[in-house]
Amino acid sequence: MEFRAEARYMRVSPQKARLVLDLIKGRRAEEARNTLAFTKKRVAATIGKLLQSALDNANYLSTEKNIDVDVDNLYVKRAVANDGPRMKRIRPAPMGRAYRYVRRIAHIELVLAERNKDGQSASKVVGEEGVAAKVPARTKAKARAKNAAAGKNKKKMAGARK
Repeated sequence: MEFRAEARYMRVSPQKARLVLDLIKGRRAEEARNTLAFTKKRVAATIGKLLQSALDNANYLSTEKNIDVDVDNLYVKRAVANDGPRMKRIRPAPMGRAYRYVRRIAHIELVLAERNKDGQSASKVVGEEGVAAKVPARTKAKARAKNAAAGKNKKKMAGARK
């Protein structure tokens, strides 16, 4: 089971938010909370609130909806900072001109998931097994086509030399 929390229209550039999000990806929720508490970035406090919101969502579903969730086994499965709308601003410049600059806005999304006892993710992605089997077949087909094309080129080159 996955639990989401999203903060939209945050006044921080997505690039700066990604720096902090990369620190907590894949970590346990408690460990991620400690990491955010000691990170010296302004956006870390916002991401900490967002992480707490995702944990509260998980706790709510486990108590109210009777979903069996072990809050201690939750980890940050996905942490994304996407672009929001940009605010265009103008700064006065010398000789009556103007310089334009952009204030960036981020949409931040956190997804928590539960780990099994063996450390693997409890949530399965549908169709994940079939993708691994198909990849080698494609490469074999490409290799056959490449060899066939090389054989034709050899025949053409042999005919041109005579």
